[in-house]
Formats: sequence, C-alpha cells, structure tokens
Amino acid sequence: MGGGRQADHPEGGSGGGTAHSSDDPGPGRGPAVSGAADGAGPLLPAPPTAPVHAVADPPPAALWDLEGASGHLGGGPLHADDLPDGVLVADARGRVVLFNAVASHLTGVPAEAALGRDFRTALPLVGLDGHDWWEATDPYGGARDRVRQSERSLFLPDEREILVATRYVRARPGGELVRLVVTLRDAAARAERSRADLVSEVAHELRSPLTSVKGFTSTLLAKWERLTDKQKLFMLETVNADADRVTRLIHDLLDVSRIESGRLEVRRQVVDLAEAVRRVVAGRVAAGEPEERFRVETRGELPQLWLDADKIEQILLNLVENGVRHGAGTVSIVIEPCEGGAAVSVRDEGQGIAPETIPRVFRQFWRSKRRSGTGLGLFIVKGLVEAHGGTITVGRAPSGGAEFRFTMPAGTPEFV
Repeated sequence: MGGGRQADHPEGGSGGGTAHSSDDPGPGRGPAVSGAADGAGPLLPAPPTAPVHAVADPPPAALWDLEGASGHLGGGPLHADDLPDGVLVADARGRVVLFNAVASHLTGVPAEAALGRDFRTALPLVGLDGHDWWEATDPYGGARDRVRQSERSLFLPDEREILVATRYVRARPGGELVRLVVTLRDAAARAERSRADLVSEVAHELRSPLTSVKGFTSTLLAKWERLTDKQKLFMLETVNADADRVTRLIHDLLDVSRIESGRLEVRRQVVDLAEAVRRVVAGRVAAGEPEERFRVETRGELPQLWLDADKIEQILLNLVENGVRHGAGTVSIVIEPCEGGAAVSVRDEGQGIAPETIPRVFRQFWRSKRRSGTGLGLFIVKGLVEAHGGTITVGRAPSGGAEFRFTMPAGTPEFV
C-alpha cells in the first residue's frame, strides 16, 4: 500500500498482502516472523497470552489491498495516509504491521520505529486512573466475545490526551484475535468542537427569552398608559419567567465549566435525603403539578450522609423534572440503603430510553427526538453525583419507563 507505512511481508506470502503466513504459530509460540520493517529494532516478545492455534489468513484484499477496493473510483489508490484518523494495526502476534502518518503525527512516534514492534511498546497508553490501559484491557487474552472498545480519552506517556477506539478482528465469533485495529484522534479537536457546540446552543437558548424580555419591556414603556392592569401583569410575569430561564442557563453554564475543569466545590453537611426528596416534590406541587403525579417511598433505615444540600436538591430537581417533562404517568422516587451508602431511584411510566442511546444520555447536548432544552441537565447531574463520590445509571423502570438511579456514600468526610 503506497501511502501508509506497514511492515514488509515474508517472501512467499499470498500476493504480498498479508501480515503473517497461514502457518503462523500465533501469540507466544515460535520465533518472530522475519521481514519486519528495516530500522524498526528488535521484535519484542508477544503479548503474554495463552497459546493460540494457527489462524488462516483472510484474503489479501480484506486486509491491505485498498487499491483494488478503490481503483474503480478513479483518482488513484486509497492509502492509509489518506485516512483522517490515526490508525495502528497489530497482527495475531501483537506486532505492529500498519502505522499511518496521522498516528505518527499524534503520537510523535515515526512509523519506522513502530513497525514490527509490540503494540504496547509502539503505543503506550495510560487510563484516567493512571494505570496501563493495555494491561487493563488485555486485547489478546481477555474475553473472546469482545469485538470493540468504544472511543475514550486516554493519555500518552508525555500526558497528552488522545481519543482511542479499538476493534478486535477475530477469525470467527468467539475465536482468537487475528488483528487489533486502533484508531486515534486528537482530543483537542473534540474540545474545540464542544466549545463551538456550547456557544451555538447557548446563543439559541438565550435568543428566545431575551427577545421576549425586549419585546414586552418595549411595549410597556411605549404604551403603559393604554394597557390594562391585566395586560401589564401578564407581560411582567412573562418577563420575570424569562429572566429566571436566563438565570438558570447561566448557572448551568457555570456548573459545566466547573465540572469540566475539576473545580466543583462540595460543601458537606448532614443531609436528610428523604426530606430533601419531599421538599422537591412539594415544590413541584406548589408550581401546579397534581400531587397524585408523585409517589415517594423510603425503604429501610438510611445511614448518615454528609452531602452538599444545594447540589443534592439540584440533582433531585433535574431528575424529577426530567420524569415529569419526558415521562408519563406517576413519577416514583424510591430512597433506600445500599452497600456503602444510600440510593435514590427516580422512575416514570413513559416510553423509556432506547437501549442504543443509553451510553449517550449523560453527554453534553444529548437530547432524544422528543426532548427540548440545552441537553446539559443530565450531564450536570452526573458531574454533581460523581463530585460526591457517588454513581448514576439509567435503565428501564419496573413500570416500563426510564429509571435514573444514583448512589451517595455514607460516612463522615475527612474535611468538612
């Protein structure tokens, strides 16, 4: 393949298009196949996995012959260096056989230095917890039903952030790993897109209330004497509501900024979680929701919880409002003890959330087709929960709707 860098193939290979021969003994067995890229240095030991039986190579076109797949389009063959993302491909032994130009640019590792080496040495990655990512995921020795790892933020040895996704190519479902395909993207590019999306969303959300405020205040100033008291009251109430809407949006933006920068402060005090739930429900009823729309249930004795009262109320308000606006039927809030603390489940009786969208629910700007707003609420909820040391999940409620369940740890904090 012309533009991408890949290891030279052994003589006698099928069409020069495969990375290893069909009698390849597999990871951890036999000597390394000769023909790695010159200058790549000595080959490292294969990943420490159980012996693997020989796997027949796929047809050459399935792996490297991109020219044959794209020649009919005109304009010359498709090269690995034409791809917009960085790509690393390791063979059945874990040796790097493809390392394109974008991967070299993102990692600072020349292709010649990566080809033929163990994938862990060519691309060392560290997770958010500071541990070796490859050791944690164990691509060659882990569960054989895995086919991919979704994109996530990882770190290079120099602490630069990078977005990594992996694909496990197997000879057959549940079989041995034939190839490990890793794609790399610059995390800075995603941050720029996120900021652009944030500006766009904020501009959109501010336009409506500010237009309303401007229109009604102009009318009041220009026609005050000709308006009835009822008309004045309506306009002033609308202006007040829109001002509250803008204030909430500004608070949300400040929360997003603090969550992303890790500057979110938690002021802990003893909080009665059940009482906090009842206050939130009472507020919704006072705002006009029918009391029978809500059901609060406390199960068992709760441990002492040191929490930020304002942030807990914000979490509950968001989740209850989410159930009211986007769910249906009764919104149930269940408070119960759990291992290490307490759990709160907010359930509705609506259509629920499609399983394929669950991984995206807590991302910024996520909204289903029937949702409105900025799409920041659940992202903020997750950030507030995790700032307390808790966790939050979403799934299907027993009644068929959505269930958001978050936990809060018990115990006295070291510093209050």
